[in-house]
Amino acid sequence: MNAIQLFLLGLLGLFAVLYATSGRSQRGRRRALRLGRAVLLGLACAAVLGPFVWLVAAIFKDKTVLNEYVFFPPLGKWSHATMNLDNFRELFRGREGMHGTVHFWQYVLNSAVYATVGTTSQLILSSLAGYALAKYRFAGKSALMIFMLGSMMIPQVLLLAPLYKMAVDLGMVDTLWGLILPWMVSAYGIFLFRQACLGVPNELLDAGRIDGCGELGIYFRLVMPLVRPMAAAFCLISFLAHWNAFFAPNVFLHSQDKLTLPVVLQLYLNQYRIDYGVFLAGTALAMIPPALLFLALQKEFISGLTSGAVKG
Repeated sequence: MNAIQLFLLGLLGLFAVLYATSGRSQRGRRRALRLGRAVLLGLACAAVLGPFVWLVAAIFKDKTVLNEYVFFPPLGKWSHATMNLDNFRELFRGREGMHGTVHFWQYVLNSAVYATVGTTSQLILSSLAGYALAKYRFAGKSALMIFMLGSMMIPQVLLLAPLYKMAVDLGMVDTLWGLILPWMVSAYGIFLFRQACLGVPNELLDAGRIDGCGELGIYFRLVMPLVRPMAAAFCLISFLAHWNAFFAPNVFLHSQDKLTLPVVLQLYLNQYRIDYGVFLAGTALAMIPPALLFLALQKEFISGLTSGAVKG
Protein backbone atom coordinates (compact mmCIF):
# COMPACT_ATOMS: atom_id res chain seq x y z
CA MET A 1 0.00 0.00 0.00
CA ASN A 2 1.52 3.32 -1.09
CA ALA A 3 1.55 6.64 0.74
CA ILE A 4 -1.46 8.06 -1.15
CA GLN A 5 -3.65 5.09 -0.21
CA LEU A 6 -2.56 5.34 3.43
CA PHE A 7 -3.34 9.07 3.41
CA LEU A 8 -6.83 8.50 1.99
CA LEU A 9 -7.53 5.72 4.47
CA GLY A 10 -6.39 7.98 7.30
CA LEU A 11 -8.75 10.75 6.15
CA LEU A 12 -11.65 8.33 5.90
CA GLY A 13 -10.86 7.01 9.36
CA LEU A 14 -10.68 10.54 10.76
CA PHE A 15 -14.03 11.42 9.19
CA ALA A 16 -15.60 8.24 10.58
CA VAL A 17 -14.30 8.99 14.06
CA LEU A 18 -15.56 12.56 13.95
CA TYR A 19 -18.94 11.44 12.67
CA ALA A 20 -19.23 8.74 15.36
CA THR A 21 -18.14 11.00 18.22
CA SER A 22 -20.38 13.85 17.16
CA GLY A 23 -23.22 12.28 19.07
CA ARG A 24 -26.79 12.15 18.07
CA SER A 25 -27.17 15.90 17.90
CA GLN A 26 -28.04 17.27 14.49
CA ARG A 27 -25.56 20.11 14.89
CA GLY A 28 -22.64 17.75 15.51
CA ARG A 29 -23.46 15.64 12.49
CA ARG A 30 -23.73 18.71 10.29
CA ARG A 31 -20.35 19.89 11.58
CA ALA A 32 -18.81 16.51 10.73
CA LEU A 33 -20.35 16.56 7.25
CA ARG A 34 -19.05 20.08 6.61
CA LEU A 35 -15.58 19.01 7.70
CA GLY A 36 -15.68 15.96 5.45
CA ARG A 37 -16.88 18.07 2.52
CA ALA A 38 -14.08 20.59 3.09
CA VAL A 39 -11.49 17.78 3.18
CA LEU A 40 -12.80 16.29 -0.09
CA LEU A 41 -12.79 19.70 -1.80
CA GLY A 42 -9.25 20.30 -0.57
CA LEU A 43 -8.15 16.96 -2.02
CA ALA A 44 -9.84 17.80 -5.33
CA CYS A 45 -8.07 21.18 -5.46
CA ALA A 46 -4.74 19.51 -4.70
CA ALA A 47 -5.30 16.98 -7.49
CA VAL A 48 -6.14 19.73 -10.00
CA LEU A 49 -3.39 22.18 -9.00
CA GLY A 50 -0.70 19.55 -8.42
CA PRO A 51 0.34 19.22 -12.10
CA PHE A 52 0.57 23.00 -12.49
CA VAL A 53 2.77 23.29 -9.40
CA TRP A 54 4.96 20.49 -10.78
CA LEU A 55 5.21 22.35 -14.13
CA VAL A 56 6.23 25.63 -12.46
CA ALA A 57 8.83 23.80 -10.40
CA ALA A 58 10.21 21.94 -13.42
CA ILE A 59 10.76 25.01 -15.59
CA PHE A 60 12.84 26.75 -12.90
CA LYS A 61 14.86 23.73 -11.78
CA ASP A 62 18.27 23.10 -13.25
CA LYS A 63 18.50 20.10 -15.56
CA THR A 64 20.88 18.39 -13.14
CA VAL A 65 18.20 18.22 -10.42
CA LEU A 66 15.09 17.95 -12.62
CA ASN A 67 14.38 14.36 -11.62
CA GLU A 68 15.86 14.59 -8.13
CA TYR A 69 12.87 16.38 -6.56
CA VAL A 70 9.20 15.92 -7.37
CA PHE A 71 8.39 19.57 -6.81
CA PHE A 72 10.67 22.31 -5.52
CA PRO A 73 13.90 21.41 -3.71
CA PRO A 74 14.12 22.22 0.02
CA LEU A 75 14.69 25.90 0.76
CA GLY A 76 18.10 25.11 2.22
CA LYS A 77 19.25 23.77 -1.17
CA TRP A 78 18.02 26.67 -3.27
CA SER A 79 20.93 28.13 -5.22
CA HIS A 80 21.89 28.98 -8.79
CA ALA A 81 22.90 25.34 -9.23
CA THR A 82 19.37 24.09 -8.47
CA MET A 83 17.00 26.99 -9.34
CA ASN A 84 17.75 29.28 -12.29
CA LEU A 85 16.47 30.63 -15.62
CA ASP A 86 18.66 28.49 -17.87
CA ASN A 87 15.63 26.81 -19.44
CA PHE A 88 14.25 30.16 -20.58
CA ARG A 89 17.66 31.34 -21.80
CA GLU A 90 17.97 28.23 -23.94
CA LEU A 91 14.37 28.59 -25.11
CA PHE A 92 14.80 32.20 -26.24
CA ARG A 93 18.18 31.61 -27.87
CA GLY A 94 17.95 32.24 -31.59
CA ARG A 95 18.36 29.31 -33.95
CA GLU A 96 19.61 29.44 -37.49
CA GLY A 97 17.08 28.66 -40.20
CA MET A 98 16.91 28.85 -43.96
CA HIS A 99 15.80 32.50 -43.79
CA GLY A 100 18.07 33.64 -40.97
CA THR A 101 17.94 33.48 -37.19
CA VAL A 102 14.55 32.50 -35.76
CA HIS A 103 13.60 33.24 -32.14
CA PHE A 104 10.94 31.63 -30.02
CA TRP A 105 8.83 34.78 -30.04
CA GLN A 106 8.39 34.37 -33.80
CA TYR A 107 6.52 31.11 -33.20
CA VAL A 108 4.38 32.79 -30.54
CA LEU A 109 3.54 35.61 -32.97
CA ASN A 110 2.66 33.10 -35.71
CA SER A 111 0.28 31.24 -33.41
CA ALA A 112 -1.23 34.50 -32.13
CA VAL A 113 -1.93 35.78 -35.65
CA TYR A 114 -3.29 32.42 -36.79
CA ALA A 115 -5.55 31.99 -33.75
CA THR A 116 -6.75 35.60 -33.62
CA VAL A 117 -7.55 35.99 -37.32
CA GLY A 118 -9.08 32.52 -37.56
CA THR A 119 -11.24 33.03 -34.47
CA THR A 120 -12.40 36.50 -35.57
CA SER A 121 -13.35 35.31 -39.06
CA GLN A 122 -15.20 32.28 -37.73
CA LEU A 123 -17.02 34.39 -35.14
CA ILE A 124 -18.24 36.98 -37.68
CA LEU A 125 -19.08 34.68 -40.59
CA SER A 126 -20.58 31.88 -38.50
CA SER A 127 -22.77 34.28 -36.51
CA LEU A 128 -24.00 35.96 -39.71
CA ALA A 129 -24.83 32.59 -41.27
CA GLY A 130 -26.50 31.34 -38.10
CA TYR A 131 -28.59 34.50 -37.83
CA ALA A 132 -29.69 34.20 -41.48
CA LEU A 133 -30.67 30.54 -41.06
CA ALA A 134 -32.61 31.32 -37.90
CA LYS A 135 -34.51 34.45 -38.89
CA TYR A 136 -34.81 34.56 -42.70
CA ARG A 137 -36.75 32.50 -45.20
CA PHE A 138 -35.13 31.83 -48.59
CA ALA A 139 -35.06 29.15 -51.24
CA GLY A 140 -32.88 26.15 -50.46
CA LYS A 141 -32.74 26.82 -46.73
CA SER A 142 -33.60 23.24 -45.76
CA ALA A 143 -31.11 21.77 -48.24
CA LEU A 144 -28.42 24.11 -46.93
CA MET A 145 -29.13 23.03 -43.36
CA ILE A 146 -28.87 19.36 -44.31
CA PHE A 147 -25.62 19.98 -46.17
CA MET A 148 -24.19 21.92 -43.22
CA LEU A 149 -25.10 19.24 -40.68
CA GLY A 150 -23.81 16.52 -43.00
CA SER A 151 -20.47 18.30 -43.37
CA MET A 152 -19.99 18.09 -39.62
CA MET A 153 -19.91 14.29 -39.89
CA ILE A 154 -16.88 14.30 -42.21
CA PRO A 155 -13.55 13.93 -40.35
CA GLN A 156 -11.38 16.99 -40.92
CA VAL A 157 -8.36 14.84 -41.74
CA LEU A 158 -10.09 13.61 -44.92
CA LEU A 159 -10.29 17.19 -46.22
CA LEU A 160 -6.59 17.97 -45.81
CA ALA A 161 -5.54 16.45 -49.15
CA PRO A 162 -8.03 18.42 -51.35
CA LEU A 163 -7.47 21.58 -49.30
CA TYR A 164 -3.71 21.22 -49.71
CA LYS A 165 -4.20 20.78 -53.46
CA MET A 166 -6.27 23.97 -53.56
CA ALA A 167 -3.60 25.82 -51.58
CA VAL A 168 -0.95 24.65 -54.07
CA ASP A 169 -3.04 25.83 -57.03
CA LEU A 170 -3.56 29.23 -55.38
CA GLY A 171 0.11 29.57 -54.42
CA MET A 172 -0.71 29.80 -50.70
CA VAL A 173 1.31 26.87 -49.38
CA ASP A 174 3.71 27.76 -46.57
CA THR A 175 1.69 30.86 -45.66
CA LEU A 176 -0.57 31.56 -42.71
CA TRP A 177 -3.32 32.73 -45.09
CA GLY A 178 -3.28 29.34 -46.78
CA LEU A 179 -3.90 27.88 -43.34
CA ILE A 180 -6.60 30.40 -42.35
CA LEU A 181 -8.77 30.65 -45.47
CA PRO A 182 -10.01 27.00 -45.61
CA TRP A 183 -11.35 27.28 -42.06
CA MET A 184 -12.76 30.81 -42.06
CA VAL A 185 -16.29 29.45 -41.50
CA SER A 186 -17.23 26.76 -39.00
CA ALA A 187 -20.29 24.57 -39.57
CA TYR A 188 -20.33 23.87 -35.85
CA GLY A 189 -20.34 27.60 -35.16
CA ILE A 190 -23.18 28.17 -37.64
CA PHE A 191 -25.24 25.54 -35.87
CA LEU A 192 -24.54 27.04 -32.43
CA PHE A 193 -25.44 30.57 -33.49
CA ARG A 194 -28.57 29.38 -35.30
CA GLN A 195 -29.78 27.70 -32.12
CA ALA A 196 -28.97 30.81 -30.09
CA CYS A 197 -30.65 33.18 -32.55
CA LEU A 198 -33.82 31.10 -32.51
CA GLY A 199 -34.29 32.26 -28.93
CA VAL A 200 -34.22 35.95 -29.91
CA PRO A 201 -37.85 37.20 -30.07
CA ASN A 202 -39.03 38.20 -33.53
CA GLU A 203 -40.97 41.06 -31.94
CA LEU A 204 -37.71 42.63 -30.84
CA LEU A 205 -36.35 42.52 -34.38
CA ASP A 206 -39.58 43.99 -35.78
CA ALA A 207 -39.38 46.79 -33.23
CA GLY A 208 -35.87 47.58 -34.44
CA ARG A 209 -37.06 47.69 -38.07
CA ILE A 210 -39.91 50.02 -37.11
CA ASP A 211 -37.40 52.34 -35.42
CA GLY A 212 -35.46 52.53 -38.69
CA CYS A 213 -32.63 50.17 -37.88
CA GLY A 214 -31.12 48.37 -40.89
CA GLU A 215 -30.54 44.63 -41.07
CA LEU A 216 -26.84 44.92 -40.21
CA GLY A 217 -27.73 47.30 -37.42
CA ILE A 218 -30.20 44.76 -36.04
CA TYR A 219 -27.50 42.12 -36.22
CA PHE A 220 -24.87 44.20 -34.42
CA ARG A 221 -27.05 46.14 -31.97
CA LEU A 222 -29.80 43.67 -31.07
CA VAL A 223 -28.88 40.09 -31.95
CA MET A 224 -25.20 39.93 -31.00
CA PRO A 225 -25.64 41.48 -27.51
CA LEU A 226 -28.39 38.94 -26.78
CA VAL A 227 -26.33 35.94 -27.91
CA ARG A 228 -23.17 37.24 -26.25
CA PRO A 229 -22.76 34.19 -23.94
CA MET A 230 -22.85 31.87 -26.95
CA ALA A 231 -20.42 34.15 -28.82
CA ALA A 232 -18.01 34.12 -25.89
CA ALA A 233 -18.17 30.33 -25.56
CA PHE A 234 -17.63 29.82 -29.29
CA CYS A 235 -14.80 32.37 -29.29
CA LEU A 236 -13.00 30.38 -26.60
CA ILE A 237 -13.62 27.06 -28.36
CA SER A 238 -12.42 28.40 -31.71
CA PHE A 239 -9.34 30.07 -30.22
CA LEU A 240 -8.31 26.88 -28.44
CA ALA A 241 -8.84 24.86 -31.64
CA HIS A 242 -6.60 27.23 -33.62
CA TRP A 243 -4.03 27.69 -30.88
CA ASN A 244 -3.63 23.94 -30.31
CA ALA A 245 -3.87 22.92 -33.99
CA PHE A 246 -1.02 20.62 -34.95
CA PHE A 247 -1.84 18.44 -37.95
CA ALA A 248 -2.92 21.14 -40.43
CA PRO A 249 -0.03 23.56 -39.64
CA ASN A 250 2.39 20.65 -39.84
CA VAL A 251 1.12 19.91 -43.38
CA PHE A 252 0.66 23.44 -44.76
CA LEU A 253 3.71 25.16 -43.25
CA HIS A 254 7.25 24.28 -44.29
CA SER A 255 9.56 27.18 -43.40
CA GLN A 256 11.09 27.32 -39.94
CA ASP A 257 10.11 30.95 -39.38
CA LYS A 258 6.43 30.30 -40.15
CA LEU A 259 5.76 27.36 -37.84
CA THR A 260 3.25 27.59 -35.00
CA LEU A 261 3.79 26.72 -31.35
CA PRO A 262 2.39 23.14 -31.28
CA VAL A 263 4.60 22.12 -34.21
CA VAL A 264 7.69 23.76 -32.69
CA LEU A 265 7.05 22.23 -29.26
CA GLN A 266 6.87 18.81 -30.88
CA LEU A 267 10.24 19.52 -32.50
CA TYR A 268 11.59 20.69 -29.14
CA LEU A 269 10.36 17.48 -27.53
CA ASN A 270 12.65 15.53 -29.85
CA GLN A 271 15.48 18.07 -29.77
CA TYR A 272 15.58 18.49 -25.99
CA ARG A 273 14.97 14.90 -24.98
CA ILE A 274 17.80 15.19 -22.45
CA ASP A 275 17.12 18.81 -21.46
CA TYR A 276 13.40 18.35 -20.81
CA GLY A 277 13.02 21.63 -18.90
CA VAL A 278 13.30 23.70 -22.11
CA PHE A 279 10.31 21.93 -23.61
CA LEU A 280 8.33 22.42 -20.39
CA ALA A 281 9.21 26.14 -20.36
CA GLY A 282 7.81 26.52 -23.88
CA THR A 283 4.71 24.57 -22.87
CA ALA A 284 4.13 26.84 -19.87
CA LEU A 285 4.36 29.97 -22.04
CA ALA A 286 1.97 28.43 -24.58
CA MET A 287 -0.63 27.98 -21.81
CA ILE A 288 -0.76 31.68 -20.91
CA PRO A 289 -2.84 33.16 -23.82
CA PRO A 290 -5.70 30.60 -23.56
CA ALA A 291 -5.75 31.06 -19.79
CA LEU A 292 -5.98 34.86 -20.13
CA LEU A 293 -8.76 34.52 -22.71
CA PHE A 294 -10.70 32.22 -20.41
CA LEU A 295 -10.36 34.65 -17.49
CA ALA A 296 -11.58 37.48 -19.74
CA LEU A 297 -14.62 35.57 -21.03
CA GLN A 298 -15.67 33.53 -18.02
CA LYS A 299 -18.37 35.99 -16.96
CA GLU A 300 -19.98 35.79 -20.40
CA PHE A 301 -20.73 32.09 -20.07
CA ILE A 302 -23.80 32.85 -17.97
CA SER A 303 -26.79 32.49 -20.24
CA GLY A 304 -30.21 34.03 -19.89
CA LEU A 305 -29.57 37.52 -21.21
CA THR A 306 -32.65 37.19 -23.43
CA SER A 307 -34.98 36.88 -20.45
CA GLY A 308 -36.94 40.07 -19.99
CA ALA A 309 -36.04 41.51 -23.42
CA VAL A 310 -39.73 41.49 -24.38
CA LYS A 311 -42.48 41.95 -21.83
CA GLY A 312 -45.85 40.34 -22.08
